[in-house]
Amino acid sequence: MDTETRGPSRRKAEAARDGRFASFLVGHQPAKRHIPHAALSRMLRGGRRAALLLAAAVATGSGVLADRGSGSATAVYASASPPLRQVLSAAAAEGLRSSARLFSPWQLPAYQGFPIPNSFASASVSPANLSDQGSGGSPDDSRYCPGCLGRNSIANAASAVGPAVVNISSMQGTHGWVLAKSIGSGTIIDPDGTILTCAHVVADFQSTKAVVRRKVSVTLQDGREFEGVVLNADRHSDIAVVKIKSKTPLPAARLGSSSRLRPGDWIIALGCPLSLQNTVTAGIVSCVDRKSSDLGLGGVRREYLQTDCAINQGNSGGPLVNLDGEIVGVNVMKVADADGLSFAVPIDSVVKIVENFKKNGRVVRPWLGLKMLDLNPMIIAQLKEKSSSFPDVRKGVLVPMVTPGSPAEHAGFRPGDVVFEFNGKPVESIKEIIDIMGDKVGVPFKVLAKRANNVTVTLTVIPEEADASR
Repeated sequence: MDTETRGPSRRKAEAARDGRFASFLVGHQPAKRHIPHAALSRMLRGGRRAALLLAAAVATGSGVLADRGSGSATAVYASASPPLRQVLSAAAAEGLRSSARLFSPWQLPAYQGFPIPNSFASASVSPANLSDQGSGGSPDDSRYCPGCLGRNSIANAASAVGPAVVNISSMQGTHGWVLAKSIGSGTIIDPDGTILTCAHVVADFQSTKAVVRRKVSVTLQDGREFEGVVLNADRHSDIAVVKIKSKTPLPAARLGSSSRLRPGDWIIALGCPLSLQNTVTAGIVSCVDRKSSDLGLGGVRREYLQTDCAINQGNSGGPLVNLDGEIVGVNVMKVADADGLSFAVPIDSVVKIVENFKKNGRVVRPWLGLKMLDLNPMIIAQLKEKSSSFPDVRKGVLVPMVTPGSPAEHAGFRPGDVVFEFNGKPVESIKEIIDIMGDKVGVPFKVLAKRANNVTVTLTVIPEEADASR
């Protein structure tokens, strides 16, 4: 029986019996609808849950639900005008999200087989904004899926940091002759005009001493140009600080924490590759603690963030950014002739370098003269197989070599020692020893180590400042 031929009193009685929301749905159907009487009765007996399903069908535009409650394939058709469809879409979505029990099989045995076209019950975007997606809208779908990568996640992070990213160019030469023009990127980290960048972009390291206090050209994203002064540059970390002056506060980026990064985390690289300003590339963290020795780089020990972001000439000094719009690294290099092998200095290390710049005017690195190796159960087991006299340890730092004439040799270190305590603190990695020393030079440190046949020794070592040319 077509609902159009039924009397108003009958419709009102059924609506009152099954709830006000169901009455709203039926009472506002447009003239062109065909809902079989038996099917509608079964739908309305479901009360609010069935009404929400009916609203979902109306909101999607197709208005088709397959009713299998009677064991036969009975179709229920419903439609609504576009304005009403938007209202029903928002209302049904709110009901579906607020009651997970709606789809519990033990509560809806008669409607388990209902397919909802373009189902928004499991979507991450509000149904009210579904039309926006198709028309170029920008709903923040990550709101409905915390921790998910939304359609705007990368764009939002890039827009948060982008205004603080600058293009840096400098002339390198000697005796008045310009030999080369260096182009790179940088990031304003303070509204007063303090800029982080790479040392090789702004300083000449052909000689042992880096040239600082030199002038460079800085161009902002909005096109403004400034003359910058190189305040500090560190050769080993490849980090430098540039300062520009502006009459108004400048856009500045927030610093994050690189210690929270994990392999597989999404990150973004911003900069000016090949002088193409305002360039954004995206990728993931490939490794969080790539050693400089792994890359064949000698000298002072360093650690890098390895990423697969596209990094090219001109990206040097630009920021590596997380999805929260925070700087987690400074892009410094890539492997030539290799895709997806790019490296950045972790921001936690950069912060310490900048603190050294402010405190000492340079980066002070203590030097012991030890070659060290982090131990783990597998390495320990292998060493004990080779030598039964290897000390019984579960963790620590192995000393395979001692530099002749170094502070470590003067302190009495020997190859084969296993350091397990440094300055009163248990240690199991080289990084922990470096962090304990900090920038302390000429300060004695008490060290506990184990030697062959489990002999424990106490040593006192006084670090020297690392030679910049070493």
